[in-house]
Amino acid sequence: MIFDEDAPAPEFSRSILVDTLSVTDRAYDIEATEDELAALAERFGILGIDSLTATVKLKVLPGGDLVRLRGALKASLRQACVVTLEPVPEQVEESFELIYGPEPDEDSEEIVVDLDASDPPEPIINNSIDIGEAVAEHLALSLEPFPRAPGAEFVESPVEEVVEPEEKPNPFAVLAALKKK
Repeated sequence: MIFDEDAPAPEFSRSILVDTLSVTDRAYDIEATEDELAALAERFGILGIDSLTATVKLKVLPGGDLVRLRGALKASLRQACVVTLEPVPEQVEESFELIYGPEPDEDSEEIVVDLDASDPPEPIINNSIDIGEAVAEHLALSLEPFPRAPGAEFVESPVEEVVEPEEKPNPFAVLAALKKK
């Protein structure tokens, strides 16, 4: 998750204070309100979200610096068919896991990218973890990228024959001919 101080507040925010967590799993059942569903649908550019529920478990990992989030979400939504633009209903059930850790130092200038390494921990901002935003982001990642209504087929339009324009004489050809004389 990327946090920007100037960004608007998340549409589906459920912040949990890290100080309230322990080394045993703590479960949270969350459900989006109608206003939150409408705001998320607008954010994701889809026709609508009818329901969004999730169960999220948080646990402090040994050592005390990292927190593991395990979540499972269920959503019912509608997207526009990429061929006909008809509403396409979609059911999403997705499980995910994230690790949270202390915010990185602002003083550190060098960023090292290792493609083989696991993802760095998500930052714990203001001693809290927004489990609602984590669910919203994973819902967005789970959306069908090219929804298609049943029976919808893409029909290519006939290709018009490309007529090549007549080649016009180069205006500098006359000058080149004079130069040769």
